[in-house]
Amino acid sequence: MQIEILPDADAVAVRAAQVIAAAARAAVLARGRFSLAVSGGQTPWVMLRRLAVEDVPWPGVDLFQVDERIAPAGDADRNLTHLRESLQAAPLPAAQVHAMPVEDADAELAARRYAALLREVCGSPPVLDCVHLGLGPDGHTASLVPGDAVLGVHAVDVAPTAGTYQGRRRLTLTYPVIDRSRQILWVVTGTEKVDALQRLRAGDASIPGGRVRQERALVLADRAAAGAA
Repeated sequence: MQIEILPDADAVAVRAAQVIAAAARAAVLARGRFSLAVSGGQTPWVMLRRLAVEDVPWPGVDLFQVDERIAPAGDADRNLTHLRESLQAAPLPAAQVHAMPVEDADAELAARRYAALLREVCGSPPVLDCVHLGLGPDGHTASLVPGDAVLGVHAVDVAPTAGTYQGRRRLTLTYPVIDRSRQILWVVTGTEKVDALQRLRAGDASIPGGRVRQERALVLADRAAAGAA
């Protein structure tokens, strides 16, 4: 695991956009396509707004969701709502934004549909070029939250959470597909993340984030999260 400490959350967002844009150019040059999975959160929306104006080969980009709240279309809780707003300036074809089908009544079926889409676009088993992850103060990442049975799901690449988290059930990528990705990009900001970031860097498997494979992982953190503020 590599780590870069930047001055503040805005600097983290800018650097993350630069890293993703460079990865996209390299992937399209090498393989003709670039697959990116994005998590939710305030700093990522700034990251995506910056990415929208970077030098990105957008016709070759497929954008997936790392996780999503089970909520109606357009709901303010939906990561997709903010993702689309943040990328308004990007010439990314709408068909290449692959939303988790959380409006389906059957969450298990929705997870299977999204896993099938990943295989269709990214191979079998699917290998994403870059997975962007955040880190909660409780050590959760994606919607892999402490104490939920989804932490033990390894036979499928997408699964619903067993319970609610912050009032919503979720769909989430699971550890196998995250760990297969060519690059994992952690974006961690804020003083409330100091303990979780220390545990992440130590590979502490008692937090969900600590169970993610550390090879090919880059952590971009601000000084506050690194305890250097």
